[in-house]
Order: sequence, then C-alpha cells, then structure tokens
Amino acid sequence: MLIGEYRNKLDAKNRTALPSKFREELGRAIVVTRGYEGCLIIVSKDNWENLVSDSVRGPFISGPVRDTSRFLLAGAFEVDLDGQGRFVVPTPLLDYAKVRDEACFLGLGRWVEVWNVSKWEERLRYLSEKGSEIANRLSRIEVNE
Repeated sequence: MLIGEYRNKLDAKNRTALPSKFREELGRAIVVTRGYEGCLIIVSKDNWENLVSDSVRGPFISGPVRDTSRFLLAGAFEVDLDGQGRFVVPTPLLDYAKVRDEACFLGLGRWVEVWNVSKWEERLRYLSEKGSEIANRLSRIEVNE
C-alpha cells in the first residue's frame, strides 16, 4: 500500500525522483496527471484504468462525464522512470500544480499525490482544523448509502 509523505527536489530539467518506497509498489511505468485541489496524481500504468474508469464511465452525452474525462485523461502523461527512479515532470503539469523547486509526495493507498510544498502545508492546516467536521460528513454519506 502506498503510504507516507516524502519531499524531493526538482532539478533544472524539471526532473525529480519518485521516492523509493513508492517505486517498489508502482514499478517503473507510471501515469502522471492532474489531480484535484491543485495537486498531481501518480499511479502505475497497470492500475491507471482501474482508477479512472469509475470516474469517466457513463454516457457520452453527460457533461460531467466529459468534463471529468477532459480533466483526468487529457492531462495524463505516460512516464518511464530511469534507473535512479527519476522522471521529468511534464511542463503543463508543473504549471497546473505550481511545483517549482521541491515537490511533496503523498502515498494515499492506491495513488500518490504530488504537491507544491506550500500548497500542501496550507491544505494540511485545513485538514487539521476541519478533520472532525470532514469525518462527520463522511460518516453521514456512508450511513445514507
């Protein structure tokens, strides 16, 4: 399972290393795409279709299905890690997530998120302050299903 928080620098070529703990689970062939709340998502090529299929399944005439497909699929890049576990983060994704000199990698079970460090620290403060409220909302959703 992908868990933990790690930070890595980006070099002048926009290259960074996927933390070794994540490489063990994801392998050398990954997909990187836009994520929600301004982060990036990394998933193994093998699990990519499983992760997005529920989100983009539905009738072509559905606006939300098309918009979700545009967001997740159009921004996706297939990437191969080099021998040291490094990869170049595509420029459109760097611009979207505003990742510059350092990236924060978060293992979230089935995927990894990549954050601009200051944006992650801001989001973590929000989660710390609102954690109980979020958990209560989530429990109401599960009870209603």
